[in-house]
Amino acid sequence: MVAGDGSGGQKWRELSRATLLKGPVLTVTERTSQAPDGRMGSFTVLESPDWATVVPLIQGPEGDSFLMVRQYRHGADAISLEFPGGVMEAGEDGAAAAARELEEETGYRAGRLVHAGSLSPNPAIQANTYHVYLALDLEAVGAQALDENEVVDALLVPAAEVRANMGKAPYIHALMACALLLADRALAGLQRT
Repeated sequence: MVAGDGSGGQKWRELSRATLLKGPVLTVTERTSQAPDGRMGSFTVLESPDWATVVPLIQGPEGDSFLMVRQYRHGADAISLEFPGGVMEAGEDGAAAAARELEEETGYRAGRLVHAGSLSPNPAIQANTYHVYLALDLEAVGAQALDENEVVDALLVPAAEVRANMGKAPYIHALMACALLLADRALAGLQRT
């Protein structure tokens, strides 16, 4: 049985917010909110800046390839092969962040950036937005300019390999699967026009 309007389509009203932990990349808060029917609840929310990821596609006579980055991920204690991306700086829009991350992590610049979509990484507990861009017409412009704790290899990987192996090591980052889906949809839209 499908139940229609139990007021799941209405926002709760936030009554208070307390910081539980503040770190360099995220703040953990506890929010007390009231449901439309009057119920009260406390919810733990992770707050961090928005993120931007860029899916750099190089189209060539031998086939398409993605420009990706390989790095160790501390949370998973594993090596991950990903699209370039990172935290957006204060006041920075998604396209600027995607372009900056692409150049910093790979030494390449995009001739064209196409917004592929924006998602909430986990709306149950996270308060930020994840922006995805498709990068086309790439050109090498210099060396990597990595942050202090970044150790990143830039690699050209056949697109068919990435698509076939997403969800298997080393393609373990869930948000990269989302980025690939959105970028492929954006690419298909461009090819229809």
